[in-house]
Amino acid sequence: MTINDEMFYGLLLALAGFLFSMVLTPFYTHFAYKYKFWKKQKQTTVDGKSLPVMTKLHAHKFKHVFPTMAGLIGVIAVTIVTWIFNLDRGQTWLPLVGFLGGAFVGVIDDVINIFGSGRGAAGLRGPVKFFLISAVGLLLGWFFAVKLGWTSILIPFIDNIEVGVTTTILIFAFAVVATSNAVNITDGLDGLSGGLAMLAYGAFGVIALFQGNILLFGFCMTVIGWLLSYIWFNVPPARFMMGDTGSFALGAGLGVVAMMTNSFLLLPIICFPAVIETLSSLIQLISKKFFHKKVFISAPLHHHLEAKGWGEAKIVMRFWIIAGVCAIVGIFIAATGGAI
Repeated sequence: MTINDEMFYGLLLALAGFLFSMVLTPFYTHFAYKYKFWKKQKQTTVDGKSLPVMTKLHAHKFKHVFPTMAGLIGVIAVTIVTWIFNLDRGQTWLPLVGFLGGAFVGVIDDVINIFGSGRGAAGLRGPVKFFLISAVGLLLGWFFAVKLGWTSILIPFIDNIEVGVTTTILIFAFAVVATSNAVNITDGLDGLSGGLAMLAYGAFGVIALFQGNILLFGFCMTVIGWLLSYIWFNVPPARFMMGDTGSFALGAGLGVVAMMTNSFLLLPIICFPAVIETLSSLIQLISKKFFHKKVFISAPLHHHLEAKGWGEAKIVMRFWIIAGVCAIVGIFIAATGGAI
């Protein structure tokens, strides 16, 4: 195929992902309201402290029923489109399984949140969630290193560095765990996580395209197709929330795609807004635990900006702009640093 043919193939997959998601959305909405997939507002932090600022900021969202677990739409759409049109052992099997593995962890968490009661209604405990997504990352890392034979990491502007099977597996697992949690943390404002993930998948998709990994490019475009549909319904005021089902699927899949494009070290650049969000939560947690002080009014950063008086749309759109710039920078480094 020529580059035009390859791009056309990816655009068709994006269109398929978009249309399939649009068709599935009314079915999800029907079941979400029928079986009451209501999102319970988070009341405490990971260390058990109350969240008065965030509770006040988002009180208006929970005056009425607010369905969650809409990530199921994307999981079904991406899986079916990839399975029928774009499945390949060398390029798309691994990111698809990563996508589904993250979704599996997220579904458990969302189901507990929706149907649980008492303190357990918050979802899976942090250590349990970490163990499950780590297991997904380690398993996929083993397949990546042992079955596909990837045992080196590209350092941009230097060269591929051989790191061996064990180190590759650990790096792979770290990428999956880090991106899963980062995308999950950004899922706090209408349209925020969807837009950031779409730009990140777009950047890695471009890298895959120019590497000649056409089917991997097609996978990224399929995910973008779903996210276009999701954002259509999730711009303020959102109709539903993707929940951990969607955010963990997106994060795990993104980590796999970064590894398969040999762009692990570009993850913090392309996903810079999500990195900053994660760091803000980590800094807040450490500061409160050891110094009994809050660095931010509320964490992660988007809640701090809300508390400072920024509107949701302003925060989301400016984060999108920053993510777009970071995507361009990441592609430029990939092109000049040896990844493409």
